[in-house]
Amino acid sequence: MAEKILLVDDDSNILDGYRRSLSREFQMETACGGQEALKLTAQNGPYAVVISDMRMPGMDGLELLRAVKTRSPDTVRVMLTGNADMDTAINAINEGSIFRFLNKPCTKEVMAKTLTAALMQYRMVTAEKQLLEQTLSGSIQVLTEVLSLVNPAAFSRAERARRYIHHVVTSMKLGNPWQYEVAAMMSQLGCVTLPSETINAIYSGETLSANEQAQYDAHPQVAYDLLSKIPRLEAIAWMVKHQNQQLPEEESGDSQPADIRQGAEILRLTLAYERLIHKGSSRTEAVHALSRKNKDFSPEFFQALVTLDPNAEDGEVRKRRIEDLAPGMIVQQEVCTPDGLLLVSKGQEVTSALLVKLKNFHARRAITGEVIVSMPATALAFVKGAS
Repeated sequence: MAEKILLVDDDSNILDGYRRSLSREFQMETACGGQEALKLTAQNGPYAVVISDMRMPGMDGLELLRAVKTRSPDTVRVMLTGNADMDTAINAINEGSIFRFLNKPCTKEVMAKTLTAALMQYRMVTAEKQLLEQTLSGSIQVLTEVLSLVNPAAFSRAERARRYIHHVVTSMKLGNPWQYEVAAMMSQLGCVTLPSETINAIYSGETLSANEQAQYDAHPQVAYDLLSKIPRLEAIAWMVKHQNQQLPEEESGDSQPADIRQGAEILRLTLAYERLIHKGSSRTEAVHALSRKNKDFSPEFFQALVTLDPNAEDGEVRKRRIEDLAPGMIVQQEVCTPDGLLLVSKGQEVTSALLVKLKNFHARRAITGEVIVSMPATALAFVKGAS
């Protein structure tokens, strides 16, 4: 689909002229003034490029483009200005808010070249961002899957939190949703330093000794120390480090952006929600308990948890042979060896690597050949497609 361009001016004749001369080359929409432009960005955005006149009543072009940057950081912003606004335009470029400025009146040829350059800039930025997100998410997914084979209880919890957070950030329409999911996936990374007995005691609800509790309380810091060494994961590492801390109100000069602080709070509350569910609370009870204790946090977050569809995760429960398992199924009963070694934790998602692990242990007759799993819609579709 072609990238959309929004042209903003308070003169409808100028807008009509650009629309007639450029609509064949570019997918263009127009807005008469800043307020109308903001409405269109909310309804039809994000736009690849927004071009705005500087001098407009009510909201000038610089205010508009700053608002566009806040709502859609990847949008390329161009300003139309007269000579009297030159200082403003130069300052805007120096601040990094504006890609380019054009003097009025602007010919069709100059406008077309500018739009082409702006679209190339947008494609470059979004392609780099997409590559970063896919590479990091893919790498972290592999790491998580390997670690889940080593420490099933801890990382099945992380996977459940990731599924919850995926629903939450989608419902809240948060930007950069991948970083919140990666933070959830990596939230239990520090647990690899804990003895298996401690992990099993934690997820069984047993009381820990003072020494065990101190070791467990340190796992977010351990994860932070590991993740902060990876370029571009500094923000995620910070979220993971603060997963058990209720953050104080943001103060001026705070070193962390608001979205990162919000991400840490979302991670903290989602993990708390997962703990309540694991202890037997209903979804509604868990949400109400958390909302009462965190009245100042976004109501949209709790509303997203309320609308979490249990059928999307639980699905139809069946007992299936190991050879008939499919990726996406959710294990509904712990799988252990006769000597008590935990192989798969309840709530863990079936993956290709997990299937190999189960088949290998079954071949050695260390486990039975059947596993109780739930069948989410995605897994059911996979099974039907394979049959």
